[in-house]
Parts: sequence; C-alpha cells; structure tokens
Amino acid sequence: MIRPRRSLLFMPGSNARALEKARLLHADGLILDLEDAVAPDAKELARNQVAAAIAARGFGKREVLVRINSLDSPWWIEDLNMAAKARPDGILVPKVSSVADLTAIANRLSDINADTALRVWIMIETARSVLHAEELAAQSHDSEMRLAGFVFGPNDLSLETRIRMLPGRATMLPMITHCMLAARAHGLAFLDGPYGDIANIEGFAHECAQSRDLGFDGKTLIHPGQIEACNATFTPPPADVAQARKIIAAFERPENANRGAIQLDGRMVERLHAEIAKKTIALADAIEAIGH
Repeated sequence: MIRPRRSLLFMPGSNARALEKARLLHADGLILDLEDAVAPDAKELARNQVAAAIAARGFGKREVLVRINSLDSPWWIEDLNMAAKARPDGILVPKVSSVADLTAIANRLSDINADTALRVWIMIETARSVLHAEELAAQSHDSEMRLAGFVFGPNDLSLETRIRMLPGRATMLPMITHCMLAARAHGLAFLDGPYGDIANIEGFAHECAQSRDLGFDGKTLIHPGQIEACNATFTPPPADVAQARKIIAAFERPENANRGAIQLDGRMVERLHAEIAKKTIALADAIEAIGH
C-alpha cells in the first residue's frame, strides 16, 4: 500500500495554537517539531505539548512524525523517550551523518522498548550525510534500525558547505541526485526540503514541479499556505491515471498475457510501463482514500 507523502508540514511543538490548527489542514503528514522551531527555554514545553497532541489522536489519517533534537544536543534522549511513549508514526532525526548515529538511535529505542512500528527518518543535511548516503540507506535492510526514509535539508547543507542556494538549485542537483539514487537503491522514501520564500508563489510552484521531476515522494513545508499547491503538483493528473488504467487493462487481455511489449494507441508499451502504471494508480487510489 502506497502512503501519500505529497506534503508534510512542519509545526512548532511549542505553539499550542498551531498544533490545534494542524488537525484541520489537508497536508498528508505533519512534522511536530522540537528542534529548529523551538527556543532552548521552550524545549520541555514543546515536548509536553507534542505528547498531548499525539495522545489526543486528532490528526486523522495524516502521517505524524516528531522531529527530535540532534544527537549532539542535550535534549535528544528526552525527546526520544517522549516519542516512544506517545507513539507517532515515526521520528525525524536531524544531522544524522553516520551509521554510528543510526545505531545510537536504534540502541536507545531498544533500551526503552519502543514499539517496533515506530519508524526512523533522517535528515540529509551535512556534508558527511551526503557522502555516506548509500551506506546510510543500506541500513534499511536491518530491521533494528527502523529506517524508513530521508528528508533533504538544504539550509544546513548550504551553511556547512558554503554551496549557495540559488533559484533552480543547480548548485545542489548533484547532491540531490546522489542521495536519490542511494534512497531508491534501498527502497527508501525521500522527501524534499522546505522552500523558505513563502511570498514567492511562482518560485514555490517551480520548485515543487522540480521536486516531483527529480523523483521526490513529496515536499516538506513551513507554511500552511503551501499545502494546496504542493498536493496538486504531486497528485497524478486524471489523464495520467486514465492512461495507466488503460495500459493495465491492455496487458490483462488474454492475447497479451505472455507478451513483453504491445502496441497501444499507435505506441509501443512495455511491461515496465505497466509497472509504472500500477504505481500511478496505487498513488491515486491512496490519495482518494485519505480525502485530501
């Protein structure tokens, strides 16, 4: 079953009003944030409010992740303890750069007997995480690591590497492609990072389309006003879904059962196109099921 991840919205854990509003937003998922959006003196408040919000179970079918603080901070263990008790769908860990980091998270979750359904997502936002992307992605085959996906973090990458974030992201495309290949080689989901210029509607639309074309499953967002456009971009167009169903139907005909390629509407269609069609239909059906 494909889970739609077109839009995952960061919500500051220290903002009770924002957490309440999140229940009504049409994002596919929510990232309840304990890290960047929360001041040091508000960490405990954010932790308590996020725990209460998850316990209330008011987020419907939305996927819920909790972004904890990084492993070099004094807060991550308490964040992880809270998340294990609250049982969101997963935790998002910033600045993971090595297998040793993943192992530390896995060991802590094991020590506190966290539910095995709790998944781990990691931010790819350091030079080392990009360099080690394939090694990190390979840990998804170890069930104890719980690894479900990557989230690209362009801002911290830019800060560390001094690679400038330019319109069109040409400077970052090599890193994105490298990490995408690593994620797909090991069956991981991969979400694009946020677009910060919330007033630039045209720029955001362009980056969403670029994200989709680069192979991302969806995009993380920092403002509710970005949800609708993001969902629209990552939703298969009705014409594509209709064509996908037509391809599947054609290959299901008895005369085509053993054929690797067929002619359809004057074009050659191969079995690999049928596999792509199945994924398109599955995504469209899953989006319809969640009602967003």
